[in-house]
Amino acid sequence: MTTNDPIADMLTRIRNANTAKHDTVDVPASKMKLAIADILVDEGYIAKYDLVDNGNFKDIHITLKYGKDKNDRVISGLKRISKPGLRIYAGKENMPKVLGGLGIAIVSTNKGVMTDKKARELNVGGEVLAFVW
Repeated sequence: MTTNDPIADMLTRIRNANTAKHDTVDVPASKMKLAIADILVDEGYIAKYDLVDNGNFKDIHITLKYGKDKNDRVISGLKRISKPGLRIYAGKENMPKVLGGLGIAIVSTNKGVMTDKKARELNVGGEVLAFVW
């Protein structure tokens, strides 16, 4: 089954690389994916990312983050919430909390892509892209 969902593809690549204990993973670049990678760095889920030029297109080279050893994963879960076939939106009053505030929800708002916490601060709602915990 081929899906036409680049964000789900990015999250799956990160999830698979994390499960296989890889140090890095490459994802085809887009503005939305760069915004998500920014959030993952800011929230401490990944170490860093770099934009790599591959001739005609660019890749995001993501460096994963682990605890004391590789069995101690920083990302214990990534889940795509809003899909192309079923969009999920949350208003400012019912912004989701992931694991009672231990994880983050990545939300696409009219003020850009941000975490659920930031969306609550700015008092905006939007499309719930993914949960990370």
